[in-house]
Amino acid sequence: MKIYTTMPSNLKPFFLEELGLANDYFINKNFIASWHHLERAHILGQPYPFQHTLVHWKMLLFGIKIKDIKEIVGQIPRLLVGGIKSFVGEIPIGNTGGANVPPLKRMAIPVELKKIIDEHK
Repeated sequence: MKIYTTMPSNLKPFFLEELGLANDYFINKNFIASWHHLERAHILGQPYPFQHTLVHWKMLLFGIKIKDIKEIVGQIPRLLVGGIKSFVGEIPIGNTGGANVPPLKRMAIPVELKKIIDEHK
């Protein structure tokens, strides 16, 4: 079991880029693309407690802004527990983080994200 506490500095720009893209698409009311980039940020940030919690916070805000009750309710436990699970190394690898998937389901990591993760951790 590998315990992570801090995201590697060379991985952080990729994580921040995904959050930035999510925000840009949201501002332009392209909610599908915005959510897609939040999911990608979740995959990149999931092993790291702060980043994992931040993405769930952003997902909760997304749910609130678009008035999606299922997402709001689904994000609350993820927000409370996600960072702790990261800290102890008990995360479902590749999980995209939304209420539309079971919180403990392992998922395949998209090839381009897997490459980024492998090259920058």
